[in-house]
Amino acid sequence: MPRTRVEDMPSTIQRSDRKAQETYGATLDSAIAEYGDGERAHRTALSSLKHTHEKVGDHWEPKAHKGPSDAHAEGGRDDPHPTAGGVDANATKAHLLEVAKRLGVSGRSRMTKDELVEGIQKANDRATAKARR
Repeated sequence: MPRTRVEDMPSTIQRSDRKAQETYGATLDSAIAEYGDGERAHRTALSSLKHTHEKVGDHWEPKAHKGPSDAHAEGGRDDPHPTAGGVDANATKAHLLEVAKRLGVSGRSRMTKDELVEGIQKANDRATAKARR
């Protein structure tokens, strides 16, 4: 069975801890064996990572509690809900406020939980784009 190398992983996972890399790599290897080396295998590996980690800025960090990160992940591949892009939308509002503070999301104290998720997503996208430059 192939072993996914860290160098072959997305840059956000390369900048993450070893556990995130191992989770993504092991799931990707298994998914490649099952589905072939295509989009489905990579989506499966990312979905697995989202159950144990959340995206914070330009990397992935362990979540306090394992499980689906948003309504889309709860419903599966064909669920009509939009994905939260790695943000743990099922986390408490207090946790989301703390992440938003770390990322410098302005106006966070007046935001609803959904607005916090969106603000964190945008901050994550900016941090990832900056890290890739």
